[in-house]
Amino acid sequence: MDSHLNAAIEEAERGRSEGGIPIGAVLVHRGRIIGRGHNRRVQQGSAVLHGEMDALERAGRQPASVYRESVMYTTLSPCAMCSGAILLYGIPHVVVGENQTFLGEEDLLRSRGVKIDVVQDDRCIRMMQAFIAAHPALWNEDIGT
Repeated sequence: MDSHLNAAIEEAERGRSEGGIPIGAVLVHRGRIIGRGHNRRVQQGSAVLHGEMDALERAGRQPASVYRESVMYTTLSPCAMCSGAILLYGIPHVVVGENQTFLGEEDLLRSRGVKIDVVQDDRCIRMMQAFIAAHPALWNEDIGT
């Protein structure tokens, strides 16, 4: 689990180094990363490329059976949009780096049977705290406020 969260953190750091929002995710099927992504809203002028959405996109089209056997690792609690994609594709397990700086739709996911593990990783917390302090307007835009 730690190596997969580390991969998500690497993605978040990549996004930050590109001038974007430091949130990363990886989609893991049977222990192997099949999709890596990070928030690319700034870099690509996108309305929807959050980290989880980018990881799903980069995993490419998969049979439903693959999603049902996968785990999404994300550095930050999933928002409503990303939670909707997790539910749509039937991803049964999400590992969250932290939910202190933003609490997404974890209750919704749990209510639909998704297993949620929140790690409260210090690296994820520090990265988001620093970003939010430096770029509050961009952060508010990203979460729809």
